[in-house]
Formats: sequence, structure tokens, C-alpha cells
Amino acid sequence: MTHPDTLTLHAAAKSLAISPAEVHDIEVAIAHAIEHGELHANVKRWATEQWEGKQLPGNINRLETYIEREELMRWRQVCHSRSGS
Repeated sequence: MTHPDTLTLHAAAKSLAISPAEVHDIEVAIAHAIEHGELHANVKRWATEQWEGKQLPGNINRLETYIEREELMRWRQVCHSRSGS
């Protein structure tokens, strides 16, 4: 069981998505931020032959990579500041 203030990468993406069609694109953005040190996460990676669903940057496992909700909200604020929205 995970801490209530911790989300899987997939759950984090779903929480930020307006529509289900956006979830994968947001997963990719989150994975990219993790890979570039912009978002801290407890990362689990897939071996190439183990991919589940659509591939994410760095072979990040979307169901077993965990992000603290506070970190996600901080990253989201930084993204909004950069985009001017």
C-alpha cells in the first residue's frame, strides 16, 4: 500500500488530465520531467521486453513509479509559470 500523498505516474497523469485522451501525453511529459531532474520520483523501469501499454521515456513503469502529490503540484506550477498560463 502506498502513502495517501503518493501517486503512481499513471494516477498523477489522470489527475492532471481534462480528458482520457490526454493521459498518455501527460504521462510522457511527467516521464520527461523525471528524466531531466525537474520532478523527483521513486522510479521503476521496465526491461525492454516487459513494456506494458505505450512506452514512456526512459522505460519508466507508469504503474510502479511513485510521485509525491506535493512534488507533482510544484512541478505543475513551474510548468504553468513557464507557459504563461
